[in-house]
Amino acid sequence: MRYIETFREGIHTSDVYLCKNRQIQLTKTGKEYGNLILQDKTGTIEAKIWDLSSPGVGEFETMDYVHVEADVTLFQNAYQLNVRRIRKAREGEYVEADYLPVSKKDIAKMYEELLGFIRSVKNPWLNQLLSGYFVEDKEFARAFQFHSAAKTVHHGFVGGLLEHTLSVVKLCDYYAGYYSSLNRDLLLTAAIFHDIGKMQELSRFPENDYTDDGQLLGHIMIGTEMISARIREIPGFPARLASELKHCILAHHGELEYGSPKKPALLEALALNFADNTDAKMETMIEALYAGGANKGWLGYNRLLETNIRKTTE
Repeated sequence: MRYIETFREGIHTSDVYLCKNRQIQLTKTGKEYGNLILQDKTGTIEAKIWDLSSPGVGEFETMDYVHVEADVTLFQNAYQLNVRRIRKAREGEYVEADYLPVSKKDIAKMYEELLGFIRSVKNPWLNQLLSGYFVEDKEFARAFQFHSAAKTVHHGFVGGLLEHTLSVVKLCDYYAGYYSSLNRDLLLTAAIFHDIGKMQELSRFPENDYTDDGQLLGHIMIGTEMISARIREIPGFPARLASELKHCILAHHGELEYGSPKKPALLEALALNFADNTDAKMETMIEALYAGGANKGWLGYNRLLETNIRKTTE
């Protein structure tokens, strides 16, 4: 099949893609058109159906696999599809694995590396809490390795939550080695747990969309509740240590306007915020530059980074 990452202006594609979203919108003249988000394992692309009454436009819904005939165009420095014909794909026309974006890194190796960090946590209470989730709870471990870290912003792929978590843990481990005032066990535990709420905030692939709890509560609150529930199952878990760990989770976005109910009040919470923000911003820019393909010029304003971006001169 022709993957989305290979699209360039002027290419004609005739293949099957997953319809992640379908909306009917209006042009400036009041005419209805279809606005779609199509996906394969290499990414997503916006697609337009300008003539909804065309006999080439069949019936399909969001999350259907659709056979598309379309031309690749360039609009505001981003590729999109001008759809000529579209219909719901038939069984046998597609393999689902082709439509799930997957981490380019080895998931099994990343998880083993994460387990190594867990084994390095010396505090018995924190080690027991970590092991209860990531070692003993096999169902949780499988789900954690499969989940994404976001719907679209960064690490929005199978294994994305694990990849992002491991990156944050590595940054925190470096901080702990450089700044002796940091409590390494608390910081690494908070780093490993900081985004587990996303497992309930976002649905599993192929949907990878916000759940009701995700919309109403958010992953910071969900994750804190998950940790609190498991702590209550460990007799004698120190109350102050529990509060400090939960504070790190609650404050890891750093600012109230970014969704954190508390600003960092502990050195470990501050370090976690910096590590999380570093990896999220780096991956956001890496993915944006990658989406620009062979374009060596300016790629336009990126609303997430709040600046115009381009690749570094080779």
